[in-house]
Amino acid sequence: MVDVFDEVEEQLRGERYRSLASKSLPWVAAAVAAAVIGVGGYWGWDSYQTSQANKASEGYQAALEAAQKNGPSKAFDQFKVVADGGARGYKALALMQMGDIRIEENKTKEAIGYFDEAAKAAPDALMGDLARLKSAFALMDTASYKDIEARLTPLAGEKSPYRVYAKEALAFAKLQAGDQAGARGDFVVLANSLDNTSEEVRQRAQAAMQMIDSGSAKELAAAVKAAAALPPTPPIGLAPPAAALNAAPNAQ
Repeated sequence: MVDVFDEVEEQLRGERYRSLASKSLPWVAAAVAAAVIGVGGYWGWDSYQTSQANKASEGYQAALEAAQKNGPSKAFDQFKVVADGGARGYKALALMQMGDIRIEENKTKEAIGYFDEAAKAAPDALMGDLARLKSAFALMDTASYKDIEARLTPLAGEKSPYRVYAKEALAFAKLQAGDQAGARGDFVVLANSLDNTSEEVRQRAQAAMQMIDSGSAKELAAAVKAAAALPPTPPIGLAPPAAALNAAPNAQ
C-alpha cells in the first residue's frame, strides 16, 4: 500500500513540475531573449561608438593638417564638422580649436561661447578644465575681476593640472583690477615656485613684477595680453585616452 501511495505522489509531483514548467517557460524564454537582446544592443552601441570615434579622429586629423597647410581659419568648417559629431572627446577638442581661431580673428565673444561649449562636452575634468581656462583668459579684457575670479578659483586648486596657469591668470586679473600689491605677491610666488611652473611663466611673472615696481602702467595691457599664452589645444597626438574620446555626447 505504501508503494502505491508513493507512486501516486510521484505522479502528482511530476504533474506539478510539468505544470510549473509550462507556466514558467514563457517568462524564462522572455528573460533569455532580453539577455540576448541586451548583449546584442550593448555590442551594437559599443560598435557604433567606436565607429563614431574613428570617424571623428580622421576628421580631426584632417582639420589639423588643413590648418597647418592653409592656415587655421581655412580649417574652421572642418573642425565644425567634427564638433557636430558624436565623439565627446573630439567634439571638445574641435570646439576649442574653433575658439582659438576666433580669438585670432578678434571675435572674442564667439570664442568664449565655443570654449564654454567645449567645457560642457568634455568627457573628463582634464579637458573640461582646459576649456574653462581658455574661456577665462578670453574674458580677461572685458569681464570684472569678480567674474574672472569665480571662473579661475576652482582651477587654481592644488589638484588641478592647470593650477599654475590659473594662478597666473588670477594675478594678472588683480593687476588689471588695480590691486598691484596683491598681484605682485602672486607673481613673487609664481617666479619662485617649483610647482610645475614653466620657464615662460616665471619670466612673465618677473616681467610683471618689474613693471609694477617701475610704476609703468602703460604696459598693463601688454602684460595682460601676454598672460594669454595658454597651453595650446592638444593635437591628436596629445589627445585624451581613447576611452574618453570614444564616449558619445550623452554618455555620463
